[in-house]
Amino acid sequence: MSAATTPAGAAQSPAEPRERWAGPPRALRITAWISFVLNVAIIATGGTVRLTGSGLGCSDWPVCTPGSLVPTPELGIHGVIEFTNRTISGPLLLAAIAVFVLSWRLRSRTGRRDLRAISAVVLGLVVAQALVGAFVVWFHLNANLVGFHYVASLVLVCVTAAFLVRMYEPPLPRERAVPKGFAITTHITTFVMAITVVFGVLTTGAGPHSGDAAIVRDGFDAELLSHVHAWPGYAALTLTLVLVAWSVARRLRPMRWSLALLAVLVVQILVGVYQARNGLPPVAVGVHMVLASLTAATMTVVVLRLKRPAALAS
Repeated sequence: MSAATTPAGAAQSPAEPRERWAGPPRALRITAWISFVLNVAIIATGGTVRLTGSGLGCSDWPVCTPGSLVPTPELGIHGVIEFTNRTISGPLLLAAIAVFVLSWRLRSRTGRRDLRAISAVVLGLVVAQALVGAFVVWFHLNANLVGFHYVASLVLVCVTAAFLVRMYEPPLPRERAVPKGFAITTHITTFVMAITVVFGVLTTGAGPHSGDAAIVRDGFDAELLSHVHAWPGYAALTLTLVLVAWSVARRLRPMRWSLALLAVLVVQILVGVYQARNGLPPVAVGVHMVLASLTAATMTVVVLRLKRPAALAS
């Protein structure tokens, strides 16, 4: 995700009255944070579904089984786990709708078209993600679809993180707040991290934790992919160290978030090394999946901190 040059809604018509920006309303702050947390939580519960082999605990969609909306006793714990993951989708959708409505109302008073646009993207992705989940069930947990389902969730975490960043900033034109070289290095780091995530998804899809034993896997060599997955991960760590050193030395705007990125990335790599050397314990794999989403979200914040509202330039 790249930082926008000028937020939509910066230019205002003289005929349109606009309130002075005094920060986001309390209701918007609360619902936006709930939306972000739920999108992280559904990755955790989705990982639990995969790691416990509960992907077809509910064999149908949108109902759990033909003739029953909720899991029946015959489905056992797998039905409960799968249904719990589905249940989070309801509050997640409601939170996305609430953020969109509040952003729309805010736009009419303050001209915050950027927040309305981002919230519309989140709402659209939440609906699309639910449909992808349906296809995952209908195609009996095809590993490629499951991987795409995870990537879509990770993108949602990043977009909701972007909303939080922009929500706290005034609706003003934005300008670069860092040297051009730092901005380029940041975008290269983002690209390398994206490659790391893609190979991580492919590795999981080829390994023992891609779902039920009988599902269609992606056909790749899991052991080879685990090494390929590690290479861009270490490259991302090296680039992040460069960003941290550069931002600390120059006291750049993304300094604190680049430090946060380094911290979460180091933990992510340590968990990855641990799971690879200890036979892929399910708990470690699940933690690794959630940390990947938090790493991507932190990277998103670093990118958005490359620029600042023009009025803050002094």
